[in-house]
Amino acid sequence: MKKIKTLLIDDERLAREELKSLLKNYSQIEIIDEAKNGQEGIQLINELHPDLIFLDVNIPGITGFDLLKQLDEIPLVVFVTAYDEYALKAFEVDALDYLLKPVDPNRLDETIKKITQRFEEENATIAPSETGFEKKQLSINDRVFLKDGEKCWFVQLSDIRFFESDGNYVKVHFNGFKPMILSSLGNLEERLDTTYFFRANRKYIINIQWITKIENWFNGGLMVELESGDKVEISRRQAIRFKELWAL
Repeated sequence: MKKIKTLLIDDERLAREELKSLLKNYSQIEIIDEAKNGQEGIQLINELHPDLIFLDVNIPGITGFDLLKQLDEIPLVVFVTAYDEYALKAFEVDALDYLLKPVDPNRLDETIKKITQRFEEENATIAPSETGFEKKQLSINDRVFLKDGEKCWFVQLSDIRFFESDGNYVKVHFNGFKPMILSSLGNLEERLDTTYFFRANRKYIINIQWITKIENWFNGGLMVELESGDKVEISRRQAIRFKELWAL
């Protein structure tokens, strides 16, 4: 398994030192830098593109939640804080875990197992029988087999409006259905025809044939509306790529 590039964001030096000391026990974790405030954190994330951040909720000038809102691409997040009242909100923003200070080594061990499992699954080659997708490049007119529980579908890719990341699974949205398959957006992106399927942000791949409306959005991003009425935000970084690909 490749090293997991990790950034620590916490205004308390001793807290960072304690966490660094604990993380030395995990060879898969590579601490690439640390930030003592929100603006430093945003800058380092944009420059270094870490796989994982350990983020304090209360940091000078900005909360950890506000920091995430200012990012184009959000890495995997583990909140580390002295306050337990933010736990529910942390999971609402798709954080992998929530650790209380002082960090308990046994609790951290559980978190590292979750992190390792997530990265192993995202980087693994998923068998076609598990995902319904062949390893070959798929065209827009190909049909794919999907299975979710006892239900099965044989759907044409052109009918799929978008793919939505949901933990270790991906929801496939088509014809009023949204079955879940064991995969990552990264694995799907490698197999889909990029002429038609576009990675809008870290959570969505959209079928551009379904786009009916595009609006300028916050921080240089775009908001697209699909024929189905679904709206998906294209991050600022991906909006630049979107315009490069399709602007006249």
